[in-house]
Amino acid sequence: MRSLAPFASLILLLGAVACSSTGNNPLLTEWNTPFGVPPFDEIREKHYLPAFRTTMAEHRVEIEAIVSTSEAPTFENTIVALERSGQALTRVSSVFFAVEGAHGNEKLREIASTIAPELSAHGDDITFNRDLYERVNTVFEQRESLGLNPEQMRLLEETNKAFVRSGIGLDEATQDRLREINSELAELSQTFGQNLLAETNDFSIHVTDEADLGDIPANLVAAAAAESERREYDGGWAFTLQRPSINPFLQFSPNRELRRQLFMGYAMRGDNDNENDNKQILGRMATLRAEGAALRGYETHAHFVLSNNMAETPANVYNFLDQIMEPALRVGKEERAALEEMMRAEGIDDELKGWDWRYYTEKVRKARFDLDEEILRPYFPLESVRDGVLSLATRLWGLTFTELQDVPTWHPDQQVFEVKEADGSHLGVMYMDFYARESKSGGAWMNDLRPQSRLYGDKAIVTTNFNFPGPTADTPALLAAIDASTLAHEFGHALHGLLSDVTYPSLSGTAVPRDFVEFPSQIMENWMNEPEVVREYARHYQTGEVIPDELIEKLQAAGTFNQGFITLEYMAASYLDLAWHTLSETEELDIDAFETTEMERVGMIEEIIPRYRSTYFSHIFSGGYASGYYAYIWAEVLDKDAFQAFKETTLFDRETAERLRREVLSRGGTRPGMELYTAFRGREPSIEALLIGRGLIPGK
Repeated sequence: MRSLAPFASLILLLGAVACSSTGNNPLLTEWNTPFGVPPFDEIREKHYLPAFRTTMAEHRVEIEAIVSTSEAPTFENTIVALERSGQALTRVSSVFFAVEGAHGNEKLREIASTIAPELSAHGDDITFNRDLYERVNTVFEQRESLGLNPEQMRLLEETNKAFVRSGIGLDEATQDRLREINSELAELSQTFGQNLLAETNDFSIHVTDEADLGDIPANLVAAAAAESERREYDGGWAFTLQRPSINPFLQFSPNRELRRQLFMGYAMRGDNDNENDNKQILGRMATLRAEGAALRGYETHAHFVLSNNMAETPANVYNFLDQIMEPALRVGKEERAALEEMMRAEGIDDELKGWDWRYYTEKVRKARFDLDEEILRPYFPLESVRDGVLSLATRLWGLTFTELQDVPTWHPDQQVFEVKEADGSHLGVMYMDFYARESKSGGAWMNDLRPQSRLYGDKAIVTTNFNFPGPTADTPALLAAIDASTLAHEFGHALHGLLSDVTYPSLSGTAVPRDFVEFPSQIMENWMNEPEVVREYARHYQTGEVIPDELIEKLQAAGTFNQGFITLEYMAASYLDLAWHTLSETEELDIDAFETTEMERVGMIEEIIPRYRSTYFSHIFSGGYASGYYAYIWAEVLDKDAFQAFKETTLFDRETAERLRREVLSRGGTRPGMELYTAFRGREPSIEALLIGRGLIPGK
């Protein structure tokens, strides 16, 4: 998920990235579009840089007006005025980075590289503005006598904290060094992501023997044939490093050597000592982050980041991860033994390798549960799964979704929906962009195009982005069963934005601590695995037949199968993230050796590599999850425990759903995460539900 942090008008700038006149620039005019959505059909690459620079200049004028007023600082003329400032720049940034991530090209990537240091410098000019901070701090010191409501108090506290954490109290020379660090990090982050995209797009294997396809589902074989034609191979099938391509090949191809080639192509992205190599970049980023944390008075970058999260300290995160790692290792070793046994039974006298794991997992799954993905996939056409996900919000809160045909989009594959309340009133707009393509970053995520706020009277406009396999000439887009959870996950982020009901945009929707933001998304995944719900959305694309109970029972029985592997590859990445960001010295570091040492330290199974090795770990080196990748499993403790509130009543209990909306989904960042959680659940969560849910310990 990608979202704006609290104090959005400043934090967006800190984390970010030719028209003859502004009147010709659609980014700088009023948007007379349905519901005020961006005019994507009018925006061109040439509009972005002028829009960025014009709105930065406007923002500087707005800040100067706050600082230069002769009026004594008040909550309204300082804190609210600061909240209002930069709205036009935030609007431009939101549009640009949403498009650049989901439908980028060389020109957009050049713009991102150009504007990143400029945005960084602009943000630093604000957070290091001592006159501005004097006014903010004056209001902050008077906070108890101002009669503020809880949301106003939270905004004041978060605004003051943003200045303090940025280094407003440091001397000028130290601030100048932080400016240099922030600017260089902004540039390096862009380069890291662009290198990764290039490495991902450049690699493919060409398969010419049909026998090497094994049991790859027919729609994915057709997609591979189309990819081969697109890459101008002479017939055959092309498989790439995009998840919809590489995963099925590793699962089903009997050709071990081709599996090895594709696996290593994925595992070595950014680590090939070529023009797209990321080792030097990430090493430099780790060094700069460590230096920046030290200048701010923190032991390490992780200490700096986590002091503002629910987890609070690296020690707390390590203690949490260690509780999961021990049972995950035990289960993972049991899984490895079963795979080795299957491999020996096939007459292969060799050690199990990373490129063997998914292949033999499918064989063991089929033998143990009689579960075949080729049989399952026809029951998961994209539109049926999408409708099943949307229906969750209808059954829980009465929301409805009406597809819009007259709304501008940035790609023809996008679908756009007006979201309405149960009473028919407008709630917001949601874009959905489903299919993998070379112009799109990997993974799945959500963006705010416009956060909800009562300050401006705005309803939310959000986007969800996926990398699912597209339709073929013969079939619609058919998903794997697990993709239903991915769709529900990003929809959960979208709901968090859409259901927000706060005054200030920097506290709106997903503007919450990193280790809380995944809770509203992950709780939605739970419904997708419930038999009652599966029967509603899993329907055969040709016949409309509801998925047979026999297949549902097999899915349920296999629900925790391979969870050792799934948990361990995730845990490995979480430990790797913390290892990088608890370093105080990174000069002269051998990147690959460092990674190997950390995996050995935690006892990682050799055949399982981290879900993201360092050189393609975009979450932490070109995204917002540095020192925070643990957040997904931290939030899973919350979501598994919270879902029990529905299991204890009914899956769609309206009273429980309304409490979840009232206490969590509508509140944004107006209260600390644990306060929001306990307001819903009545107590703090237990890790036990997570361990049982993943099959790492027996259920009661």
